[in-house]
Amino acid sequence: MNDDIFSRFELHLTKKYGQNFLTDQAVLEKIAQDADIADGTVVEIGAGAGTLTRVLGKYAKKVVAFEIDNNLQPVLKEMLHGYDNVQLVMGDIMRYDTAQVEAMCGGSYSVVANIPYYITTPIVMKFVEEGKNLVSLTLTIQKEVAERLAAHCGTKQYGAITVAVNAVADVEITQILPRTLFRPQPNVDSAVVKITMRRNKFDIDDRAMFRKTVKTAFSMRRKTLVNNLCNGFALTKEKAAEILQTCNLPINCRGEQLSPQQFVLLANCLYRQQG
Repeated sequence: MNDDIFSRFELHLTKKYGQNFLTDQAVLEKIAQDADIADGTVVEIGAGAGTLTRVLGKYAKKVVAFEIDNNLQPVLKEMLHGYDNVQLVMGDIMRYDTAQVEAMCGGSYSVVANIPYYITTPIVMKFVEEGKNLVSLTLTIQKEVAERLAAHCGTKQYGAITVAVNAVADVEITQILPRTLFRPQPNVDSAVVKITMRRNKFDIDDRAMFRKTVKTAFSMRRKTLVNNLCNGFALTKEKAAEILQTCNLPINCRGEQLSPQQFVLLANCLYRQQG
């Protein structure tokens, strides 16, 4: 995006939408390459001024671009003139059922977006948990959040969202983007993270039980897993310890010490115990 677009369209960004536009054409091209969208269908969340949308439209067969800020509609109409493969949807994607979004795509699709930091987790979990035809998400997000998504067990960054995503996908940070690349400039650096869906990565008996197990394990990080299981599943300490032993897990371990695969094993055990 040329800087003069701000003056040409007299852009006044809305703070509540967390808008930070990415202006570097080379970076935008690299994001499209990271997403590997050639001849595919793309859902873009937050089209903004259309700079990334144009690049996606150049490579993808179809782009469904959502933008919540109606003030940007005239900008997008001009920026996307001639891009007949781009469908612009003025609205909040969080107000659409995932099934509705997938119907617009008509088959498999990838999500590519420079999203506001404050909706990162809801967006990721919406599509990871509900996206039946989702191939991947390539997201420009806050660097710390990207590091959390890609974290290894036993680290400070490792948490419930790390486990939830890595149990059904592979996560890779493809680029680190300094804050100076954005306008207006945010207070933190960003990163591009690619989440490639692998729904059968592990054999999860019951998705609801898996989600509850992960949430329970991280509910109080300083407490041992035995204590959290007692609180979350109304178990005695003896029963919780027995379940951990069945899973070959140390009695005094904490949630952040378990890998996604170990969480699957634990959740499956809890599910079978209740059966």
